[in-house]
Amino acid sequence: MTTPRNLTKPDFEQLSEFRYQMRRFERFSECAAQDEGITPLQYLLLLHIKGYPGRAWATVGELAERLQSQHHGVVALVTRCEAAGLVRRAPSPEDRRQVQVHLEARGEDVLSRLAALHRAELKSLEGAFRVPQIDL
Repeated sequence: MTTPRNLTKPDFEQLSEFRYQMRRFERFSECAAQDEGITPLQYLLLLHIKGYPGRAWATVGELAERLQSQHHGVVALVTRCEAAGLVRRAPSPEDRRQVQVHLEARGEDVLSRLAALHRAELKSLEGAFRVPQIDL
């Protein structure tokens, strides 16, 4: 078992500032999503579908990993997004047991507006997300 060194007051200040800036950005994101008429979790689902590496869709399992959620919770989230016209499910042509989740036009539109807002907000926070250098 490793024993961490004693943290100094500046170490705690760096950690506190980092968490504060993360929370400010998260709060901004929550409000922006709600202003678009979706939940923050629905925004993250749309983002992770569009941003999945190498393709424009993702499986429920991949989305569960990205969201750090349980599979059944993501199934329920996809169901709500599907009912709202944001996404659609399609069986995988390679493996019919897998379900692909694709963005619908409405989901693309909402995501584009929110992503532009998020990029601008991140630009305004440039430098605020320095990861604290703490020796353990």
